This record gives sequence, C-alpha cells and structure tokens, in this order.
Amino acid sequence: MYLAISTRPDIAYTMGCLARFSSNPGTAHEAALNHLFRYLQGTQDLKLIYNGNVDEGEPFLTYTDADHGGEPDSGKSTGGLMVRMGGRAVSWRSKLQPIVILSTTEAEYVAAVEAGKEIKWMRSILAEFGYPSMLISIYSAH
Repeated sequence: MYLAISTRPDIAYTMGCLARFSSNPGTAHEAALNHLFRYLQGTQDLKLIYNGNVDEGEPFLTYTDADHGGEPDSGKSTGGLMVRMGGRAVSWRSKLQPIVILSTTEAEYVAAVEAGKEIKWMRSILAEFGYPSMLISIYSAH
C-alpha cells in the first residue's frame, strides 16, 4: 500500500482491490498479486519527476472518475481522483465509495465531492504555507 499511496499512482486501483481480500485471500488473489509484482519489476525504472519547467495555463488541475457498481460482491462503486499542481501529480486516490450508488451520475457526483474535499484541504494547507488562494479546476470523466 505504501507504493500506491506514496509513489505509484498507477497501482492504486489494483492495490485497493487486493486489500479487500487481505484477511482471506484465495489463489486468484495470489495470482493477481504475482502479476502486480511482475508489473512493478518491469516498470521499476519509471518515476515521477518534479521540476519547475512546466508551462500550464492553470496552476491546479483535478481529475475525477468513477465506475457504477464495479464491485460485484457489494455493488459499490469505485471513485478516483488525481490533483496536478504545476503539471505534476501531487495527490491521487482510488477508493471504494462508502455507499451503494443508484446511477452513474451519482457515482460521478460522489467522486467529484471527494475531489472537492481534497482541493479544500490543499488550499488550506497552501494558505498556511503563505501561498495565496489559487484557481483549481475539476474535470470529471463521463
């Protein structure tokens, strides 16, 4: 989970799915974990790079997406978000939504609300560091 949370946003969804079965894994989960390890082995030279040489029109961009009822056991949806600052990913999350959603629109709305909470927190922490309020845009995939 440390990799998914700290340095590898590309495995966040997979780790979230595997973590649901950590108390009682089966052979399918072991095979999925081995597949994930092979993926990490093959992509270990890839990395996030942060520098100041980015020319983007907006200082913050936030992307959200959700599926509708993607978890077959509970019928819950998965929502995800990624916040980019200066063109670089600074925050990301993929999480099972806490309630059963009745439509795709509602699943997207719940994901957008989670992104809004993340943006509010980021704005407040940046304000504490002395940065002025910045424009933040949210884009939701359909």
